[in-house]
Amino acid sequence: MTMNNESGCLAATGSGSSLDAAVALFHSLSDGTRLSIVRRLAEGEARVADLIGELGLAQSTVSAHVACLRDCGLVDGRPEGRQVFYSLARPELMDLLASAETLLAATGNAVALCPNYGTDTGDSRE
Repeated sequence: MTMNNESGCLAATGSGSSLDAAVALFHSLSDGTRLSIVRRLAEGEARVADLIGELGLAQSTVSAHVACLRDCGLVDGRPEGRQVFYSLARPELMDLLASAETLLAATGNAVALCPNYGTDTGDSRE
């Protein structure tokens, strides 16, 4: 079973299987903002203020997504004075993203045409 935690992310709970944990992992990466944050943190540490400037998003939005990634164990925070520097907690995450890019290339990005989750927003009823 999965439940929403305080940051709005799904977290595996109860006697769930490893499939539940995988669903929660992929859900945590399914948001474009969180994926952008992960990709940026792959380049090195960043503060929320850095991410705000680089992503052009509101502080509350960035903070909520960083909290989600932190709650999922994908991002760590290193306090330094009054600032927190965030980094990827698991370098294996970059291997997962590289594998996803390989899969997307192999399928010709066909998933973009998926009627449920695709990125094609054109109206085919014209």
